Amino acid sequence: MTVVHPIARAWITTGGTGAQNYDEFADDAEITAIVAANPHSALGIEMPHRAPDSLAKSFLDALPDAVARLAEAKADGSYTPAERVVVLYRISAPGEETAYGLFAMVDTDQISTRADEPGLVIRNEDVFIAKVRERVALAEALGHLLSPVLLLQTGRGDELHAALAAATESAGAPAATDVDQAGRTHAIWLLGPGPEQDELTALAGGGELVVADGNHRSLAAQTGGLPRFLSVITTPASVAIQPYNRLVGELTTTPAELLDRLRAAGAQVTPVEGPVGVPATGGTVHLFLAGQGYAVTLPHVVGGRLENLDHALVERLLLREALGLDPGDKRITYVGGDYPASWLTGEVDAGRAELAILIAPVTVDDFVAVNLAREKMPRKSTWFTPKARAGLVVAELPR
Repeated sequence: MTVVHPIARAWITTGGTGAQNYDEFADDAEITAIVAANPHSALGIEMPHRAPDSLAKSFLDALPDAVARLAEAKADGSYTPAERVVVLYRISAPGEETAYGLFAMVDTDQISTRADEPGLVIRNEDVFIAKVRERVALAEALGHLLSPVLLLQTGRGDELHAALAAATESAGAPAATDVDQAGRTHAIWLLGPGPEQDELTALAGGGELVVADGNHRSLAAQTGGLPRFLSVITTPASVAIQPYNRLVGELTTTPAELLDRLRAAGAQVTPVEGPVGVPATGGTVHLFLAGQGYAVTLPHVVGGRLENLDHALVERLLLREALGLDPGDKRITYVGGDYPASWLTGEVDAGRAELAILIAPVTVDDFVAVNLAREKMPRKSTWFTPKARAGLVVAELPR
């Protein structure tokens, strides 16, 4: 019996509703600008308090606005209903490998967060509980899920990739397409009950599924008591890991004292001449503060592979010990790989932040090793691309 299932009642975009997921932004003002330019964007529902006509409200106070926006989108034909479907998904762009996925529902009771907890769905990162509570409240208010959890099929990924490529090739014209901010085309096709649907759900659920994006959404499904959650099951050949950097809006000490504290902790600190970029390989992180870049080799700590990942060392030695900041502190902004190094250093130069921390991407080998050990990655350490688009396929929850 597979853990991947058709969507009992889906709402499929007719165009114009696709959006970046709510947690892909370094600045919430970007969300407001996107919704202002496109009121049909799913971001107006996913982040209702950031929509232009709800800015004076808190997230919880804006939930009725989210409910009204979804009802309006269904009524005006922005979405059409479908029963018992899975949805083929293809993401393509010139010069990039084509990515494939399958929109479907996955059993929540299969989520595993530690080695002694059974389950085929491995959640691998620590989370911020306040964000989880918002996702629970949104699902309860809407009775629908708009943003999928991206799951990586590790057991039968090659078979699933080939099957999805063949299925989309023979499926004819897509039901809808959407172009994202990077110029990638997202295309979807509906697939109803039958042997092909059965084959694809069996392949999609045929091995361990690692949460590549959506740790908060998957925990929200558990916390909210949902029996299943909306997912895109994708393949290792469809994704890559990009950098996941940090900005610190306000330092708790002077730049010179911060560097002295790092040296006292055993770090090697070397000035960088010229533009500061993301390190090419792990082992050294780059800092930019007070107009100067530094290459910092943080000392390894007692422990194994997980404890000595660059992101873990930054969280422990730089943020906690040198700056006294909890990872959830509002002064820290987690910036995904869609933003180049020049954007981060520009924020410091403009005075909107005081420190940029640039970290090499986690390797696939490290990511897989940590997950197979059922250990948790540091918060916001893996930025998978391409991202599954929100607002293309909406799952109506049973009442």
